[in-house]
Amino acid sequence: MTKEKSKPVRIAIFASGRGSNAQKIIDHFRGNEEVRVALIVSNKSEAGVLDIARKETIPGLVLNKETFFQGNAYLPLLREKGIDLIVLAGFLWKVPPSLIKAYPHRMVNIHPALLPKFGGKGLYGARVHEAVLEAKEKESGITIHYVDEVYDHGQIIVQARCPVSSNDNPDSLAEKIHLLEYTWYPKTIEKLLQNIVKRS
Repeated sequence: MTKEKSKPVRIAIFASGRGSNAQKIIDHFRGNEEVRVALIVSNKSEAGVLDIARKETIPGLVLNKETFFQGNAYLPLLREKGIDLIVLAGFLWKVPPSLIKAYPHRMVNIHPALLPKFGGKGLYGARVHEAVLEAKEKESGITIHYVDEVYDHGQIIVQARCPVSSNDNPDSLAEKIHLLEYTWYPKTIEKLLQNIVKRS
């Protein structure tokens, strides 16, 4: 007996920058009929991630700050698009509580350090790597976690590590971290989506 073909699980990617993690996620699910990257969202109209959206013919959205924070946080649009999981990939705005409540355990973030160390407001990108090097840490890595109402605080899903050498600088450490991100984020998202399918 053949099962009726189910609708694909739909992802929205929120990003503020060039979108290298977004591209890796899109590439990972390319050709997968069960998963669709259905929306690319940015808070910056000039963000490179929107160029990726155009290239990949994925709908793109530039957020209006007032609508996002004082309005409805774009919930009607996300529901209209049938979004099942929100993926933050270098998104620099704090997510409002209304959106977090609407997507419990369905919104994830990646942080370029081993939380709870080197997290919190203002610690992103090169600033994180500079802080790790200043603290003379022997290792760094990535943390993939659920999003809650505190910066870099939600329940940890997975961490991956890399050594920090004495001759590392912020750029060389960033390269190591990017490799971990590109390897771990897409496959972790895939596992989370399997759980969403089981629950729905």
